Amino acid sequence: MTELRAAALEALAIADPAARCRAVERLASIGRVDANRALPAGPVGRPSRPRLVAASAVPRRDAGSVEGRAALLHSIAHIEFNAIGLALDAVGRFAGMPIEYYLDWRQVALEEARHFTLLATHLATLGYTYGDFDAHDGLWEIAARTQGDVLDRMALVPRTLEARGLDASPQVRAKLVRAGDTAAAAILDVILCDEIGHVAIGNRWFHWLCAGRGLDPLVAYAEIAARHRAPRPRGPLNLAARRAAGFTPAELEALQHLIPDSREMTRD
Repeated sequence: MTELRAAALEALAIADPAARCRAVERLASIGRVDANRALPAGPVGRPSRPRLVAASAVPRRDAGSVEGRAALLHSIAHIEFNAIGLALDAVGRFAGMPIEYYLDWRQVALEEARHFTLLATHLATLGYTYGDFDAHDGLWEIAARTQGDVLDRMALVPRTLEARGLDASPQVRAKLVRAGDTAAAAILDVILCDEIGHVAIGNRWFHWLCAGRGLDPLVAYAEIAARHRAPRPRGPLNLAARRAAGFTPAELEALQHLIPDSREMTRD
């Protein structure tokens, strides 16, 4: 009988985006979860395109042109494709967690695959495909740095990187609306709604792990973020989305102090 964690790592090894999404869909029907077996880290499938460059080398595009809008949506599709892999890795890599943890991250993988498919389909209507623009590998750099401890992974992937996406979503959506691309804006609405849930999953398991280890979540997060040189929030914080995702008032206050310009601290 197929086992979920092993199947997740098999899906992670698939390089072709469409084939990986199909493999993720098949995970939904798997009922067996071996939570305690340590699995060997397998290969991560990487498509031959897009070309990966330094983050500073990825140009900013004007969403007012079709090419610029396609480049913007491509960058989001790249994030979603890598988020599929991160969710699969969270399922397969970390043994000894409650069964609910693995089911949560399977759900994240399913939703990230849906996001990628929505974006790839919309890109095609603009005359582009995933891989047509350069991209960077920042998400997997964080994943590599946090592969040794599930607490670090929960702190820095959903609670930091994905939460930054909550903050950025309203501005990106506004750009798409100004460009007249209401279909793309609707896709972002779907993504934002689901991503709140993904960040909430990260918050839940981060706090659960902290409680089990006798750690203060605020102190633990600050230490992990400093040790791994985590990116700071850019602001303004999307307070409504972050509250819905389970950030406490104390956590939000601590995050606001990390934003360089206090005028860009909040959005309610």
